[in-house]
Amino acid sequence: MKNKYNVIIAILIIILAIGIFLVGTQLLTNDNSQNTPISNSNATSREVISNSSDDPGSVEVIKNVGNPNGEKIAYVVGVHPLEHEVHETLVKLLPQTDNLNYSYDIYIINVTDDVGQYGAGYSDQSDPGRQNGQNLAYKYVYPKIVNGSYKAAIDVHSNIGAYPFKTFVFSPVNEGSGEKYASDVASKCENISYYSPESTTSGPYLTIPLNEHGIPAFYFEEYSFADQSTKNMHVKELIKAVDSLNFKN
Repeated sequence: MKNKYNVIIAILIIILAIGIFLVGTQLLTNDNSQNTPISNSNATSREVISNSSDDPGSVEVIKNVGNPNGEKIAYVVGVHPLEHEVHETLVKLLPQTDNLNYSYDIYIINVTDDVGQYGAGYSDQSDPGRQNGQNLAYKYVYPKIVNGSYKAAIDVHSNIGAYPFKTFVFSPVNEGSGEKYASDVASKCENISYYSPESTTSGPYLTIPLNEHGIPAFYFEEYSFADQSTKNMHVKELIKAVDSLNFKN
């Protein structure tokens, strides 16, 4: 009888020891989880900047893509709504890119009024959809970037092939940091050239004032009618080249 009693006591002691061990392990795990760096997927957020019925569209931003501890760079898409395919490509591919050096915010302009279509007969200056996007960029995106401690801003567009180069970067402000960074990007890319058109309709609404107020800004132009695999390749080149820029010089 005494031996049976001792066995029961021994079993209870073992069960108690196992319970204490499991509780201690859980507490240690919880404590360590508080000190684990937050992954980029958790740090990234998407928020609406403006969605007023008085505006011809809305503006939102995807924040903290890439390295949340890195220097900040802004991408802007949607200034010209008909160029949406390359915009969608950048929005899809940038968050999927691993091991980025910098932290990226993607400003997305969603024009809903007078979006139009290619060949509608408007000049660049009178196209209502383009103008609506430019107005939204100046009203909402420009002040966010100019006051947001960004090292650079890239405005993403596409073209119908009227230029000598179909895929290129450029800054509308010559001899500044925007031009330098755009040239650096082109030098790192096999399929992206540096080419500066004589004029740009959207420049006065975003890239020019950004450059004038100390934020180096430049354009990326893709060929509108390139197939999607080509767009993907070019945007990946852009992402990689921008992420290798040196902002210390």
